[in-house]
Amino acid sequence: MKVIGIIPARAGSKRIIGKNIKKLAGKPLVQYMLETSQKVSLLDEIVVSSDSEAVLELTTDFEGIIPIRRPEELSADTSPAIDYVHHVLNWMKKNKGKHFDIIVIMQPTSPLTLAEDITKTIQLLLDDKKADSAVSIVKINQVIHPYKLKKLRNGYLKPFIKEEKFIRSANELPDVYTRNGSVYVSRLKNIERGIIAGNNCLAHIMPEERSIDINDPIDFEFAEFLLHKQKQKTQSIKS
Repeated sequence: MKVIGIIPARAGSKRIIGKNIKKLAGKPLVQYMLETSQKVSLLDEIVVSSDSEAVLELTTDFEGIIPIRRPEELSADTSPAIDYVHHVLNWMKKNKGKHFDIIVIMQPTSPLTLAEDITKTIQLLLDDKKADSAVSIVKINQVIHPYKLKKLRNGYLKPFIKEEKFIRSANELPDVYTRNGSVYVSRLKNIERGIIAGNNCLAHIMPEERSIDINDPIDFEFAEFLLHKQKQKTQSIKS
């Protein structure tokens, strides 16, 4: 089974200008996933799909990572992810003569993702022949649990999904998860059908502290805070 890892890092970002090359704790955001991906032994090839000159230039500092220039028409904020995946696979077939069975998307907007998170998500799919995909997920915090969601009706709070009056504590809430946007793994048959996560999708659970997905400035600031705390902890252990 041939496995390709794709790091998508387009230039445009409305909420954080130049997000993928913006310095996060001293390094361009995309660099975290570039470094992490190189530690994943299950990846036969790693590519970066980008329309950003700065991102493409940065990849040249990483041995074995292939920069692929993404066409402008596939780089809008409304462009479906499946389009750049098709572009990468066609480019690799045409320019490298290579075909792949498993496609892994590793988002640079998830800088706290570990190599083991990527490895475990891939391994789930490799070990289960019935599954067509695997993704990373995170358990939803009880504060935003679906049972606690409300809607306003004429100024009065009403339950959005279910009345919670019989739920007395957080441990009585059923566990609920959401995709955290970090890792997506899919078989080629899904991609050929125009989808990434299929109906038979497995999940790797990541802790909340590694599941931050940077979309807004406050996400960026929180990620920087977590990285600084992580660095302080490491230095404390060494000393």
